[in-house]
Amino acid sequence: MTFGEKLFKLRKEKGLSQEALAEKLNTTRQAVSKWENSQGFPETEKLLMIGNIFEVSIDYLLKDTAEQSNENEKGYYVSKEMAEGYLVSQHKTSKYLSMGFSLLILSTIPFFVFRQEPIIYAILIIMIAVLGIGAVTAGFIEEDRYTILKKESLIFDQNFLKEMKARYEDMKNKYAVLMIIGICSIVAGGIAFLLVKKEFVPSDVLMPYYPIFIAFIAIGVFILIRTLSVIDAYRILVKNEEHMKRLSNSMMKKVKKRLEKSL
Repeated sequence: MTFGEKLFKLRKEKGLSQEALAEKLNTTRQAVSKWENSQGFPETEKLLMIGNIFEVSIDYLLKDTAEQSNENEKGYYVSKEMAEGYLVSQHKTSKYLSMGFSLLILSTIPFFVFRQEPIIYAILIIMIAVLGIGAVTAGFIEEDRYTILKKESLIFDQNFLKEMKARYEDMKNKYAVLMIIGICSIVAGGIAFLLVKKEFVPSDVLMPYYPIFIAFIAIGVFILIRTLSVIDAYRILVKNEEHMKRLSNSMMKKVKKRLEKSL
């Protein structure tokens, strides 16, 4: 693709008219039209502004696309900058989510530690739970510009896609060990409560150790949510076709359920 074709494609994907883009660039609609028709070329300052508006590199704008396979594909073009920004954003939200759910689990510990002091454990439970809810809420807040990545078929530069696939496989291998640790931690904590529930061990024997078991569960949940969220972020980009099929199937099921209810 030429610069003009790329500019036209990026503008359409962003939902901007030539007038709106011209206003952002402090230029005229005629200038934008000429650039898109390859009848002119913007100055360096305008190129930098275009890169910032569409979150693409100057290198991408200036170089003619060597691989033409993407030109006939339908979908949302994702620049390297946008993909990296999304992954950084998901790292941050996964941290909040994992911390929030872990705090909610840990909020039960004061009950077992200060059982003889209802006021103390009630205050501590509320404080820790509020922090947990706040962290979970922050984790569910996602930047608007990245929501489209979960709803549309995505198109990438083929070289960058290969790089991401390699990173995805490497990430899965590294996180596999962490996920095993997380699962073992949850099982180690949960097995004590299972023994008490099945009455294999009297509750008063294990109750002094409940805070330790709860901590094990909280640590395991933190590890699992953190690792699975990061891997899922990579999967949405790298395995986009599978993600879209799954999304499509999920939507079809919801439609069928609504139709069945209405009938």
